[in-house]
Amino acid sequence: MSRFTLSRRTLLRGLGTALALPSLEAMLPSVAFAQTMTPRRFVAFYVPCGIRMNKWTPATTGANYTLTSILSPLGASGSLASVKEDTLVLTGLANRPARPDGPGDHASGTGAFITNAHPFKTNGANIKNGISFDQVLANAWRGKTRFASLELGIDGGAASGDCDSGYSCAYARNIAWASDTQPLAKETNPQSVFDRMFAGVDPNQTAQAVAKRKLYRQSVLDAVKEDSTSLQQRLGATDKRKLDEYMTGVRDLEVRIASEQPSSCSPGVRPGGWTDIRDKADQMLDLIAFAFQCDLTRSVTYMQQNAGSNYVYRFLNVGGSPISEGHHSLSHHGGNVEKNDALEAIGRWEVEQFAKLARKLKGIREADGSTVLDNSALFFSSEIEDGDSHSHFNMPILVAGKAGGALRPGQHQRYADQPSVGNLFVTLAQALGVSSVTQFGDSTGTLPGITM
Repeated sequence: MSRFTLSRRTLLRGLGTALALPSLEAMLPSVAFAQTMTPRRFVAFYVPCGIRMNKWTPATTGANYTLTSILSPLGASGSLASVKEDTLVLTGLANRPARPDGPGDHASGTGAFITNAHPFKTNGANIKNGISFDQVLANAWRGKTRFASLELGIDGGAASGDCDSGYSCAYARNIAWASDTQPLAKETNPQSVFDRMFAGVDPNQTAQAVAKRKLYRQSVLDAVKEDSTSLQQRLGATDKRKLDEYMTGVRDLEVRIASEQPSSCSPGVRPGGWTDIRDKADQMLDLIAFAFQCDLTRSVTYMQQNAGSNYVYRFLNVGGSPISEGHHSLSHHGGNVEKNDALEAIGRWEVEQFAKLARKLKGIREADGSTVLDNSALFFSSEIEDGDSHSHFNMPILVAGKAGGALRPGQHQRYADQPSVGNLFVTLAQALGVSSVTQFGDSTGTLPGITM
């Protein structure tokens, strides 16, 4: 009997819905092709206002370094598995083009975050930056997935006007740039992202069918039940289990997102947003994981907040009391002990979110037995080193994942000569299979010590 096979682009279809599938054994034509078929993926994970570096930087280099307070979420804790061995800690890299013309380090640094270009100082329409690294990869992988890239974040806001000392909000609120003049706006509503990924995207379904499903609040899984049942009957035992786990995860996320939606039934009350960014962040991280699991995209940018965010992290306690001052205000600490303690707690929470995403991807098996994290590179950093100095040298940088086996994580590397972050991006591009990238931003080569 011939072996049942599936295309990686197979969709479960139903009323107004087209649901992508996770990576299954049936999608591999043979073991010989498994490795070449497994996709490589990239995430740029942005956090604002710098990091308290003396609580971030490990004292020693190599594989046996001790996690610092802020980096502690990378380690094992209770039922949470360690991702320290999956993560590179990089010290000493510089983003020189991020230095502003006069004041404006937050917007300029955010504009240069993954462009490694020098944003033109303007608060008008004549913005000029550079193509971002995620879009270089998206262009190289274009046509392989439904979405060339996804741009996600927690905070929205207009991309025009003055956001930082004469720098346009286009720089402060976007890290993805399709070209030097085209920032890509991010999605900040998990429901919209979910619908875009899973609901009403079937080009063969009518608008009426989509509207009907939403009117009756039918789950996307209910809509594709007939197709799903038919597929289950043809799958092997391992694929049946993987598909069942995936469908359960989609439904759980759908329920959580729906429960967070503000009611629009009260007349005269304008629907508000999420009151707790923790659950919203969880939902966004789940969506990234599902997008990779289903090979909907291979390039994602995620902004935990906008440049210079003054969000008050009241859910974090320092010295027995909740934080009551905004992040940006705290970042201008002037050496104040209480402010630095609050910044330490915020930085630790930010790394916790990054580690959470890494663990999600580590828990997803590819058809060839590797994990999604094994085949990814997750880049974490900020627009500045420290909020008080506004330096663009010695940037706080993490890279999680093995990029398909090309990277050598689980170590702390220190670079005394302050190489460009562009060198890292060239190294990552080549590790991810995009060998045509030999120069990016102000790069001078590749970054030693992090590849196999």
